[in-house]
Amino acid sequence: MPKTKSPKADPAVLVAVSGFFKVLSEASRLQILSCLRSGAMNVMEIAEATGLGQANLSKHLKVLTQAGILSRQPRGTSAYYEIVDPMIFELCELACDRISERIQQQAESLKTLRGKTAIF
Repeated sequence: MPKTKSPKADPAVLVAVSGFFKVLSEASRLQILSCLRSGAMNVMEIAEATGLGQANLSKHLKVLTQAGILSRQPRGTSAYYEIVDPMIFELCELACDRISERIQQQAESLKTLRGKTAIF
């Protein structure tokens, strides 16, 4: 059976997807998203929950907001941040599950290897 050509991806779409994953490639940003899973929080609450300094935290919140992952809602003297699309958690869980599976496979491979090469 002849192989069918898969359609070429639009380069502009690939750039956008790449940018999205770059935003998620920072551990501190994932930590912020994890904190916001339970609901909206202000900067002080997020700083307390993550241990991030306020300047560093503000930088990451800005990146996440500009990427459309978070929304910023002023309330009184504070601004509250919340997740725009909870689907982000499904994406993160999918990645975490896959990484966990790979770690388990590697551990099993090491056990098998250790059993075959045991000298003592």
